Amino acid sequence: MANASVPILNAAQALKAADAFREQFAAGSSQRDRSRELPYEEIERLKQSGLLALRVPREYGGAEIDILTFSQVLRTLAAGDPNIAQAVAPQFTNLEKLRLYGRESQKQSYFAHTLSGGLMSNAAAEKGGNFIGDVSTTLQRSGQGWRLNGRKAYSTGSLFSTIILVTALHPDGGRAAIFVPQDRAGVTVHNDWDGMGQRTTASGTTEYQDVVIDEDEILPVPAFGQRRTHEGAFAQLLHCAIDAGIAQAALEDACAYGREHARVLRESGVADATQDPYVLHTVGEMAIQTHGADALLERGARLLDRALQASYENAGEADRLLAEASIAIAEAKYATTEASLWVSEKLFRLGGASATTQAINLDRHWRNARTHTTHDPVSYKARAVGDFYLNGTLPPINTKI
Repeated sequence: MANASVPILNAAQALKAADAFREQFAAGSSQRDRSRELPYEEIERLKQSGLLALRVPREYGGAEIDILTFSQVLRTLAAGDPNIAQAVAPQFTNLEKLRLYGRESQKQSYFAHTLSGGLMSNAAAEKGGNFIGDVSTTLQRSGQGWRLNGRKAYSTGSLFSTIILVTALHPDGGRAAIFVPQDRAGVTVHNDWDGMGQRTTASGTTEYQDVVIDEDEILPVPAFGQRRTHEGAFAQLLHCAIDAGIAQAALEDACAYGREHARVLRESGVADATQDPYVLHTVGEMAIQTHGADALLERGARLLDRALQASYENAGEADRLLAEASIAIAEAKYATTEASLWVSEKLFRLGGASATTQAINLDRHWRNARTHTTHDPVSYKARAVGDFYLNGTLPPINTKI
């Protein structure tokens, strides 16, 4: 069992800490967005808070917080600043991958790394290829060790990280995930992400040139379709939580603008925007969209908690429960995507031209939503949901759906 240097938080403590960080992050989120100022200090405080270690298993000294609470924590952080939430999200997918596929020596090492305040990012995506997810980065034998060569795009959070989990082709076939220290010789991390939204996630390019790799840094990844796990659904749940947080932040900023700045037309017959029936209608619709998405996020998290427990117990129903949880999270992903986009756009119905000024930067919510929701096409999720309810078809194994 690892000796932790970060606090081991229970559910109540984690939610309270997330609320405090949300307030801190929100205070500077607009300015960081305008200036593309990376949140080094904010993420450093997160590293030491214990929140980034919430999913470390108990047997390795962690809290192993339930997925429902975890999703609420990430959503709360995203409501403060979705850039920070996205920048640290790879840590959690890496921990689940480690738990599923890691050797005992790797679990001991990398769970301990997390409990000491380390942050793991990832580098999976590449530009080029015929299909999304194609990989050309290679791992090759070299003497008694290995060498890694390749170039990755969208390496989210890598400028903040201590370790980057790099997806590469394994010479024996299939793929492997490589735990690469960020400061190792041959690793270059570029601050070249220039998306219109999520501007400070440090989602830039990383390059790997003859990087020396040790055997115990290689995590073989099973081929698609061999085993249904919670890995894909869990990763999708993170994106749901971030989008739900964006919607919540947009709703709250819309309400604040409506109370403090919005003016009314003479024809409205009221003296204050807070009494304008069309403003009330708009805010009402925004709240309904936001809270409806929240409800589906919570439902998906609850079902994934139940399915994960069944899989740990090797219950005969585990495969079915995991599939049903994947469908529920596909529903949540569709709903949170639509809510984040719809709410962040409709907030401009509450204000005139002054709502578009850079000084208040309300457009960052829509830019963040539009950028983050390009992660994967939700039309495929709606199709999978429809196929499940209409035909009883389970979603494919080990996919994003």
